[in-house]
Amino acid sequence: METRIYGLENEYGLIFSSKEKNSIPLERILGYLFEGIISNSWSSNAFLANGARFYQDTGCHPEYATPECDNVFDLVVYDKAGERILEGSLNLAERRMLEDGIVGEIFIYKNNTDSAGNTYGCHENYLVARHIDFWRFSERLIPFFVTRQIYSGAGKVQRESGKTFYSISQRSQHINQKISCSTTSSRSIINTRDEPHSDAEKYRRLHIIVGDANMSEYSTYLKVGTTALILQMIEDGYPVRGLDLDDPVRAIKDIAKDLTMKKTVKLENGKSYTAVEIQRVYLDLVKNYFANREKSKVVEDILEKWEFVLTKLEENPVELSRYVDWVTKYELINSYRTKKGYAWDDPKIAMMDLQYHDIKRERGLYYLLQREDLVERIATDSDIVNAMEYPPQNTRAKLRGDFIRIANMKNRSYSVDWTYLKLDGYGEETVLCMDPFASHDRRIEKMLLHLAYTR
Repeated sequence: METRIYGLENEYGLIFSSKEKNSIPLERILGYLFEGIISNSWSSNAFLANGARFYQDTGCHPEYATPECDNVFDLVVYDKAGERILEGSLNLAERRMLEDGIVGEIFIYKNNTDSAGNTYGCHENYLVARHIDFWRFSERLIPFFVTRQIYSGAGKVQRESGKTFYSISQRSQHINQKISCSTTSSRSIINTRDEPHSDAEKYRRLHIIVGDANMSEYSTYLKVGTTALILQMIEDGYPVRGLDLDDPVRAIKDIAKDLTMKKTVKLENGKSYTAVEIQRVYLDLVKNYFANREKSKVVEDILEKWEFVLTKLEENPVELSRYVDWVTKYELINSYRTKKGYAWDDPKIAMMDLQYHDIKRERGLYYLLQREDLVERIATDSDIVNAMEYPPQNTRAKLRGDFIRIANMKNRSYSVDWTYLKLDGYGEETVLCMDPFASHDRRIEKMLLHLAYTR
């Protein structure tokens, strides 16, 4: 499997439940969350000592962007580390608010929609070669992204045209274009935003905004891992033909409503396939591509998991309740609903739907299942705890994270972005770091030595 730079950006839902008559603006709650992270010396300017970035997105959403990762496992770990960092800042923020006489609870949800029907994203970023024909590249990927939701969807209790039902994906209903530059209107399957944060002549960024935010480590691993294999195959010029969808925007919505996995979508060539069948075509293409190439253990693992979930989706999706978010949540909610005799539009069902995504582990339903060993893990808790503080060791994030940690320890002010570092009072030099694969840089290591030996 070729080495590639990956990143995930998650916008989180935020609610404050006040125990007083007067409500508190969410902007003020966000301020307390930021103070919580700063006070723990994880950041002084929204970049963290683990190399990630934490900031406010449009609509008062706290957003966490993972550091640059060069493998899928690390991406899963650093994505989960973001949840834990936010959970820690939540607890500290509530204590500080109480000291200021503000009584209430903060709720942070790793999901993609709110009760008013607004959506916020989970954006995937893949560094790809600049020389490829981006539009042809995108066309070959669109059927894959439209159907990938059958194992990467987070599930949602959805209301449409007066009816309430369970949907496979949260984002699918908000997609209305194949390809566009917008992330907040005219949302597309593939976004054209091109900020590689690296050598722009050599690389571009593939920015994917169609996917759901996952609680399941397994779903995240498979979502990104399968995409990585497809990207390598297409970049290498391996042919992908005959999969173009007649109406991808309609197809992504239709697939999201089909829990049976039996309904078909129409292709441009007049044929009709189920989402599982389209995914199987991609799986077979990847297997053929790697047939005469050396496969790493990671490639073998992704292929094995990919085939496993497709088989179960065809035979009996319920058997994926340990693995795939939308199935896990559906089984949890539906069993409770059936036991209590509730309809899908009962407010208690809507509350369960939301509580599945609560990142506070003592409160969230996903973490209740995890404590009972009812969900599959990819990472360990020790992996995640380490990733909360320390950056990946094989990418540019190591330089950034080490720099921030030492500068914070020495109480020195600095400026940081994805591609540069600057230590105030250390000459006028801004050190550019344009290679995202570079975990060593003599200029920065010299700066860190200077920091380490000064008071």
